Amino acid sequence: MLDDILDYLEHIRERPVWQPIPQDVRALFHQSLPKEPTDLAAVHETFMQDILPFAVGNAHPGFMGWVHGGGTPVGMLAEMLAAGLNANLGGRDQIPIEVERQVLQWVRELFGFPETASGLFVTGTSMANLISVLVARTAALGAGVRHQGIAGSGKRLTAYTSAGAHGCIAQAMDLSGLGIDALRVIPMDARHRMDAAALERAIAADRSVGLTPFFVAGTVGTVDVGAIDDLAVLADIAHGEGLWFHVDGACGALAVLAPDIAPRLEGIERADSIAFDFHKWGQVPYDAGFILVRDGTLHHATFASPAAYLRRETRGMAAGSPWPCDFGPDLSRGFRALKTWFTIKVYGAEKLGRVISGTCELARYMGRRIEETPLLELLAPVSLNIVCFRYRSEEADRVNADIVTALQESGIAAPSTTTIDGRLAIRAAIVNHRTDTSDIDALLRATVAFGEVHAKTAQPRKAP
Repeated sequence: MLDDILDYLEHIRERPVWQPIPQDVRALFHQSLPKEPTDLAAVHETFMQDILPFAVGNAHPGFMGWVHGGGTPVGMLAEMLAAGLNANLGGRDQIPIEVERQVLQWVRELFGFPETASGLFVTGTSMANLISVLVARTAALGAGVRHQGIAGSGKRLTAYTSAGAHGCIAQAMDLSGLGIDALRVIPMDARHRMDAAALERAIAADRSVGLTPFFVAGTVGTVDVGAIDDLAVLADIAHGEGLWFHVDGACGALAVLAPDIAPRLEGIERADSIAFDFHKWGQVPYDAGFILVRDGTLHHATFASPAAYLRRETRGMAAGSPWPCDFGPDLSRGFRALKTWFTIKVYGAEKLGRVISGTCELARYMGRRIEETPLLELLAPVSLNIVCFRYRSEEADRVNADIVTALQESGIAAPSTTTIDGRLAIRAAIVNHRTDTSDIDALLRATVAFGEVHAKTAQPRKAP
């Protein structure tokens, strides 16, 4: 099994990025519960034949559909070790928790946070953003909100983020009980950053009608185009207004590892909380999200729940308090820290930074190639590692949607789509450390080839 998966990674470029699932293969996974044992070799053969070929393909260098990291053999092997250890990192006195605390120490150093800052591994930035909203809610209403609920405070809280922010910010408002309608979506400027003046006006308008602004979420690497909000300006506004300043850095926060990009993140060190994913630019296998909170005491007060069966001691296995379960909703937690620790230890921060810089250079290369190709056009500036473009056609939206489907089904490359200024765009997110210029060239050649085919078959709609 180990040999097979290592061979898969070594020769992954020879495979299609993605391929449609045959109906007979899909049907294999609608069988009833097995009552008798099956030989391990037979089950592994099923994996090799019917599971491995039909994954989404984000380990492949041609995968550019969404912001998914490529993983590494080092992270994979560390995950195997963690699974063998089978440690529950909810709490108790054990070295696996010290490994997680070691990574937290590195993260504090990376973002310039104090030693009193807290942090936690979570599934991903969606969960990390939810935790940030909950901690900010405690900061605004006090720890009593955990017992009395939001209605008990008599205040109506409002939050702010840009139109380019990820949908999980709105989801966090939903899940926290504050409501999606309490989130103000601030328009973007010409560089796809949150409009700071519009933010100030929205805060003032809410205060004028008796609402309580409490939370501003800036973004490093917006979901559509990879733009970076002006974090220093947002920090000034948030702190001047007494609001919690959060940074959703799912895609881009780890750019602080790259000396050529890090200056563009000025202001992130002033955040009250930062959410990001090691499983994206950090190349750690899924899943490895992280939340960093400046005020560790407030973070603890938001989640700690003493219980007799979780009694803490000063000696023995029940020592080591506070435990990770005091900083998030999960009591049962896997050893996500180990694959992250291995990745950072084996490759080092400087090499990971070079990978990040390299993906951004590839994006700029792709942007130049698009500008040199008359049949293609850029739809947004290349800010980080995301390129939005399209094939020129009278029926551009329909043609480009067909191109993306054809690209995915061909196995050559796998971009996705988004909408930029009302126009459908082909979106290429370059995250994988395996991707190089040959993969960019292959994607663009195939885009032009499929575009020529689909432009001929697309019939303009008649005016009513």
